[in-house]
Amino acid sequence: MSVSGAGQRIQSEVGGWEGMATAPHRFGGVEFKLGTREIGHIHGDSLVDVPLPKRIRDELVAAQQADPHHVLPQSGWVSIYLQEATDVERAIGILRRSYEIAREQRERRAAH
Repeated sequence: MSVSGAGQRIQSEVGGWEGMATAPHRFGGVEFKLGTREIGHIHGDSLVDVPLPKRIRDELVAAQQADPHHVLPQSGWVSIYLQEATDVERAIGILRRSYEIAREQRERRAAH
């Protein structure tokens, strides 16, 4: 089961963040990028995948805020299944966390 309109809701929100670009994802769906770095992607109205540092990934999985990635469970990626409206907001929050990490790293590189 998925949340009708979830993909559009997430795309509208995340796509509006400063510096964010959207594009078709190589495995289907839409990816969100800050510069050359992917901060996550969405598969329709049902699934969001987000890359994170392994420590943060482990925290989210332990807190049951996200699942290990559906294809690469040992990686730093998480999957968020969109089954209820609250899952959409949680996915946006996790995408925001990935975005903030990417922005901080980008700023550190620019300062050096």
